[in-house]
Amino acid sequence: MQAVISQRVEQIRQWLVANQLDALLIPHEDEYLGEYIPAHNERLHWATGFTGSAGMAVITQDKAAVFVDGRYVVQVRKQVPGDVFEYRHLIEEPPVTWAQENLATGSKVAIDARLHSGAWLTRTTEQLNSALELVCIEQNPIETYWHDRPDATLSNAKLMGLEYVGQSSTDKRQQIAAELQKQGADAVLLTQLDSIAWLLNVRGSDVPSLPVLLSTAVLHADKSVDFFIDPTRLPQDFTAHVGNGVRVQAPEALEASLKQLGGKTVLVDPATSNAWSSQVLRAADATIIEAADPCLLPKAAKNPTEIAGMKACHIRDGVAVTKFLSWVDAQVAQGNLLDEGTLSDQLWQFRAEDSSCSDVSFDTISAAAGNAAMCHYNHLNQPEPSVLEMDNVYLVDSGGQYPDGTTDITRTIAIGQPSDEVKQTFTLVLKGHIALTSARFPKGTTGSQLDALARQHLWAYGFDYDHGTGHGVGHFLSVHEGPQRIAKVYNPTALLPGMVLSNEPGYYRADAFGIRIENLELVVEVETAGDMTVMGFESLTRAPIDRRLVDLSLMTDTELTWLNNYHQTVFEVVSPSLDGEVLAWLEQATAPLVR
Repeated sequence: MQAVISQRVEQIRQWLVANQLDALLIPHEDEYLGEYIPAHNERLHWATGFTGSAGMAVITQDKAAVFVDGRYVVQVRKQVPGDVFEYRHLIEEPPVTWAQENLATGSKVAIDARLHSGAWLTRTTEQLNSALELVCIEQNPIETYWHDRPDATLSNAKLMGLEYVGQSSTDKRQQIAAELQKQGADAVLLTQLDSIAWLLNVRGSDVPSLPVLLSTAVLHADKSVDFFIDPTRLPQDFTAHVGNGVRVQAPEALEASLKQLGGKTVLVDPATSNAWSSQVLRAADATIIEAADPCLLPKAAKNPTEIAGMKACHIRDGVAVTKFLSWVDAQVAQGNLLDEGTLSDQLWQFRAEDSSCSDVSFDTISAAAGNAAMCHYNHLNQPEPSVLEMDNVYLVDSGGQYPDGTTDITRTIAIGQPSDEVKQTFTLVLKGHIALTSARFPKGTTGSQLDALARQHLWAYGFDYDHGTGHGVGHFLSVHEGPQRIAKVYNPTALLPGMVLSNEPGYYRADAFGIRIENLELVVEVETAGDMTVMGFESLTRAPIDRRLVDLSLMTDTELTWLNNYHQTVFEVVSPSLDGEVLAWLEQATAPLVR
C-alpha cells in the first residue's frame, strides 16, 4: 500500500507542476458535506490510505501532511505511510496554518470548492489575508487519477407514507415556503440530504447508515421544488406522492438552474452548503441571504406520528439489544471471551431478526476493556479486534435504522467482577444520566444550559468527559441531527417539544476502561402546579442498564426509584417478545435494586 500511496502523491505533484500550483488541499468531505461519505467519494482515503471519519491532507510539490483529531492519532500512523506524509493534529495545527508555514508567501493552493462549505471558504480567505492564494479548480485531479473508483450506489427512492411521516410533502413545502417569504427570499438551496428526504417524504440507501438519496433541491417561495436526481430512480407514483409542483431534473442541470436564479434572492446555509454553489449564484448576480437551512427546526421537532414511530421502534430495538446482552452474559459464563468484531456482528444479527431494520444508524462501537477509553473506537480500524477482558467492562454503542425511527443506545457491561473503582465511576455516570433525564426546564432553555446536570456528580470527584452530552436524532434519518445539542459549548437552539436527543454522559480512564450510558430522550411538556410552561424528557430507549455495576452507597432514594421504575417499564414492554432463557435473564436484569 505504501508504494501505491507514494505513486498517487507523485501523480498529484506532477499535476501541481503542470498547472503552476503549489499545493492541493484534500478534505474528508464530498459535495453534500454530510457526516457519512459513500465509498466513491472517499478522496482522502484514496490519496492517503486513512479511513477515519474526519481529517484533511495537504500535498505540496515537495512535502505532504495528513491532519487528524485526537480520535485518530494512533490509527493514522498505522494506515498512512510516514515517509510520505507528516502526521499533524487537525485542531492544534490546522492545515491552512501548516500550509502558510511551509509555502512561500503568494503560493497558490488548489481547492475543490464543492468539498468545502461556504463558511469555511470565507473564514479561510480572511485568515490567510493574501499570504496564500486559494485557487478553485474546475476538475479535481483525484477524479482523473482514480482509475478503479467504485461506482456510486444509487438506490431507488422509497416513498414514505403518512402512516410513517404524519405530514404530506405539500404541507411541509407550504410551511418552508412561508418561512422563505418571511425572510424575503425567493428560493432556498437545499443540499443537506436529510433535509431533502424529510421535505419530499422519500428515503434511499445511497449512503451507509443514512437512509437518503444523493440529490440536491431548490425550494421556491411558491412552494414548488426543483429536485435534481436521475428520474429513473423514482417510482411511477412519485408525482402523486409528493403532490403538484415538484419538477425532477437531471443532476447535471443544477448549475444551469442556479444561474437562472440570477436577480433573485436565494437563501443559502453557509455551514451546510458547499462554496461552489454560492460562487455560481453570485456569478449570476443572485442576492444571497446566509441563514440556517429552514428545514432543520421543523425536521427536529417530531410530529405525533413520528413520535409514535420512535417509541415503537425503540421497543423492537430493545428486544434485539436485550437478546444481545443476555447472549453476552451467557458466553462469558461459559468462558467464551469473544472478540469485539464477533460481538458487533452478533448484535447486528439480533437487530436483523426484525425485518423492518434496514441498516445500522452508525458503525457500532464495540470496545473491550482499555479500548472503551477511546470514545469513538472502531475495531475495524485495528490490526485485529481485542477480546473481552475478565473483571473489566465491555462498552457497546450502536443503533438501528427503522422505517418508523432511528435508534442509538450505549450500554456498559460487567465482564466478571469489575473493580470498586469501575463501579464508583459507573454510578457517578448513572447519577448524571438520571439527573438529566429528570430535569425540568422552562420554554427557551437550550441544551448548553442543561449540560452541567449530567456532569455534576463526576465533577464532584474531579472527573469529566471530553465529548458532548447529547445530540439530536432524526426520524429514519441522521442519527446525528441538528440544530439542538446538549454540550458545554454554547448552542443558541432552544429545546422544543418533539425533539429527540441522546443522554450519554461517560467516563474514560486511558488504557484501563471506559463507561458510557446512553438513552434517547423525547422533549415533552410537563404539567406542574406552576404558572409557566415547563418541559422535561421522556426516555425512549428500552433496554436494561447493568445493575451489577451500581454502587448502591452512592445512590439516593430518588435515583434508585428512577432506575427501578425504568427497569419495570423495560420489562413490561420488552418481555412480551421474549421467552425461555432470554426472558428469565431480563427478569433478573430488571429486578428492583434494594439497599
